[in-house]
Amino acid sequence: MRDKLIDFFSGKSVLILGFGLEGKSTYRILTELNCAGNIMVADRNPIIEDLDCRVFIGENYLKNIKNYDIIMKSPGIALLDSLPESEKAKITSQTDLLLRFCKSKTVGVTGTKGKSTTASLIYHILKNCGKKSALTGNIGIPPLDDYELYDDDTIVVCELSSHQLEYVKASPDIAVILNIFPEHLDHYVSFKAYKSAKENIFKFQNQDGIVIYDEELVSDSYISIIDKKIPISDVKTKLIGRNNLNNIAVSLKVSVFLGCFLDEAVKAVESFVPLKHRLEPIGNINGVEYINDSISTIPQAAINALISLPGSDTLIVGGMDRGISYDILIDFLKDGSVLNLIVLPGAGYRIADEIEAAYTPKFSIYRAQDLENAVRFAKSVTKLRCILSPAAASYDFYKNFEERGEHFRTLVNSV
Repeated sequence: MRDKLIDFFSGKSVLILGFGLEGKSTYRILTELNCAGNIMVADRNPIIEDLDCRVFIGENYLKNIKNYDIIMKSPGIALLDSLPESEKAKITSQTDLLLRFCKSKTVGVTGTKGKSTTASLIYHILKNCGKKSALTGNIGIPPLDDYELYDDDTIVVCELSSHQLEYVKASPDIAVILNIFPEHLDHYVSFKAYKSAKENIFKFQNQDGIVIYDEELVSDSYISIIDKKIPISDVKTKLIGRNNLNNIAVSLKVSVFLGCFLDEAVKAVESFVPLKHRLEPIGNINGVEYINDSISTIPQAAINALISLPGSDTLIVGGMDRGISYDILIDFLKDGSVLNLIVLPGAGYRIADEIEAAYTPKFSIYRAQDLENAVRFAKSVTKLRCILSPAAASYDFYKNFEERGEHFRTLVNSV
């Protein structure tokens, strides 16, 4: 793969667009390869590192984009319709180059929700079944960080966001789409464009490619894996909820396609440790259970949390209001078990307003000033279980959903 990267970049002028985790990784790799004719870094935000190349920052950071042969775009950069097609044709990324040049077998996992858990679980099963494998992508590891370790025997499992897939020109050998719901619409001109980016995960496959697309693998009693049915009771797991049963089913199916014995794969599921901030129990205080589901950024996720943990009497929702519809959550709450709906500023206040306009709720609604105020109130009213499942992005008060979840954990154990 190293030789292919050198051939690709040799003598070319390269613009690194975005200097976050992946942009820094790209700069390091280009510096090590030492083959590009010219490198520039562009980002809206200040760059504190002392780089041995030209740097362009500020609101007009896209100004010089036409002067470069290759644009290495980082996932966090939202271009929308700001560039002409001639400039978009120059765009590539670490994900694109991994899928184009890597000799290893590749598995790509995308979906609005569940992709981190599913990609991590596939990797866990493969390792436990003796397969040489690597985990990379949206999980927090830039796709090319470890490219020199990937050989013909490696199976590379990639968690792929819509942002990583938007400009790819190749697809993984096995493509998994778990679900597609409206989200990240601030990064796309429409939901159709968001969906199209997700579907790039299989659009460029050859005739041997495998696609698992929102399949119904789980019934009331069984998980169906190719030609076998496994009783759900035989699958021991720490994962909570029916959606995670589907994630398990998909992971088992992928693992069998990759040569794992089904019984060994099922056994491996038992030792998988759930990821943080995903229906994560974080404490039991005075008989009340507290659940951190900070990953929840859409209404479907909050509904899933309540279905997965029946009898939960307190729900905390709200965060950055991106203008998405909350109708399905509002309808679900009408006849649900929630007794206390605690709403945070932004999307939470809108949810409360729309509920009160639609019907007279059987539950109480409390408009909290912030998360600390929400937790204090939750502790005063909750009898069984309180779930933080915001159904909204975190960017109004927090850097990301992880920071929000950690703050919730701290507050539960301190206020």
